[in-house]
Amino acid sequence: MTKRTGADALAGGGDGGTVVSVGDGWESDDGGGGARRPEDGAGKGVVAAFGQTLKTLRLREGLDRAEFGSRIGYSAATVASFEQGRRIPSPRTIERADEVLGADGLLCVWKEEVERAQYPVFFQGMATLEKEAVELLAYDTLVVKGLLQTEEYMRAVLAMRRPPLDQETTEQRVTARLARQDIFDRTPSPLLSFIMDESVLRRPYGGTDVLRGQLEYLLLAGQRRNVEIQLMPVGAEDNAGVNGPFTVVTRKDGKRFVYAEAQGIGSLQTDPEQATLAHARYGIIRSQALSPRESLEIIEGVLGSL
Repeated sequence: MTKRTGADALAGGGDGGTVVSVGDGWESDDGGGGARRPEDGAGKGVVAAFGQTLKTLRLREGLDRAEFGSRIGYSAATVASFEQGRRIPSPRTIERADEVLGADGLLCVWKEEVERAQYPVFFQGMATLEKEAVELLAYDTLVVKGLLQTEEYMRAVLAMRRPPLDQETTEQRVTARLARQDIFDRTPSPLLSFIMDESVLRRPYGGTDVLRGQLEYLLLAGQRRNVEIQLMPVGAEDNAGVNGPFTVVTRKDGKRFVYAEAQGIGSLQTDPEQATLAHARYGIIRSQALSPRESLEIIEGVLGSL
């Protein structure tokens, strides 16, 4: 097994290999999204430099943190954490800050670097893949996929982590995960397929109200022309996904990558053969699952019973 960092692995995706991340990875048991904090030395440097630039521009405009924060929708304490490199703003927040401070794009040029800094080195490559994907296929068994989670569901699942996450980390992860959902509105639209075990619909994480909101969101997402949501029925006698959840991403150049994780240890397969086999396995799972129409009808039925 060869260990490589995200960027190197993707660049050399044709020669096989596996990238392993120990600890908090992409999806993890909570449905994905790393903390919005720098994960390595280089990332910390980027975030610190961005924060200093933000502070310099704010002072140039004669704004204190409270006034600036009110204009971009954050508290003075959060603005301080941005400027001190302790918290990473979302791309939309950077755009808003650039506009409020009249920076003429000076802050916006940092968006990609700052966004990458929130992830472990391994996931920086995967985050790039997600943005470049023309097709994303995901099979999940315990929770709704992170890309399909409502904010309330995210918070409920994150609250169940053991050891517990502190409040700042929770907020950072929610922000990061919500930002990743821009994939649904991208142009051109990627093809997105999600298959989940039917039992996921009946797990009331966070309570009935949270589950109700999540099911309503799934129904709306399933109506998008580029999104298919399917259920693997609990009564299925055949399921090619018994080895657990995984995600297959196809890039614009046709190369495929497969990600899987268990107990916080994640692997990104760059071996073309393994990615091809995972893609084929997903096709079998898709044929064994209920159709998108049948699946939405079941989701609607579960929602009506709450």
